[in-house]
Amino acid sequence: MLSLEMLVQEIDSVPPLPTTVTRALQVIEDRESSAKELAKVLAEDQSITATLLKYANSAYYGVSRTVSTVSEATVILGFTTIRSMLLTASVHKLVNREISGYALAQGELWKHSIQCAMVAKNLAKKCKFPQVEQAFVAGLIHDIGKVVLNNYVGAQYREIISTVEQEHIPFMEAEKQILGFNHAEVGARLALKWNLPEDLVDAIAHHHSPRGSERNSKLTALVHVADAICLMLGFGLGSDGLLYPLDEAVLDMVGLTVELIEEAMVEVQELPEFDI
Repeated sequence: MLSLEMLVQEIDSVPPLPTTVTRALQVIEDRESSAKELAKVLAEDQSITATLLKYANSAYYGVSRTVSTVSEATVILGFTTIRSMLLTASVHKLVNREISGYALAQGELWKHSIQCAMVAKNLAKKCKFPQVEQAFVAGLIHDIGKVVLNNYVGAQYREIISTVEQEHIPFMEAEKQILGFNHAEVGARLALKWNLPEDLVDAIAHHHSPRGSERNSKLTALVHVADAICLMLGFGLGSDGLLYPLDEAVLDMVGLTVELIEEAMVEVQELPEFDI
């Protein structure tokens, strides 16, 4: 069985977030920070600067003039959107690969992650959850633990699948039974390493068991439902989608109805490809 020591070593081997991203997230989380302070940090990275300007000048924001400085872009986009953008770019680099332990071809985990993020944001709007960008980020990073556990799951894949089939339990339960940990727990540990907000850590840890949420039950419930929708539609299904149980009791928790979920399932298939 996987030991805690082995797990910690594996988490430590995952590249940390880029320095500029880490510093920018610290500024964003500090309620006393200003747009000027954030712009100063972001301007140190040419790649981030280019992405910021691309977003700020997109038709979505409807700016009548050309945005040419990081300071302007920071004001137009706002802290929450910039946080989503920074994490999206960082997570894309980490998960856009083959995750063979979970039977996910190259790009499939990224596709599932970004679709889950967009569905979570859409659901947040439908149920009037006030922090829609937070829902996006939580959906984006909910499966980050799979990157860490990939090799361990691959080595025990047949045993895990056999346990799923024989005991009729979800893949994640079999995963923990065989390995001692599941990808949700490991993902939460990685999020702690990245110094992400506790609400996000909690959403990752409990995205399969939302009623166990200890910080932000509504955020965790949104991610849980979004994850289920994406798996039902076949986005990054992999082996983790085997016997995925949707906890319907959480629908009332966030004010979602079957009709709203059906709407979301139709709308996600009409969403454009996400541009990094």
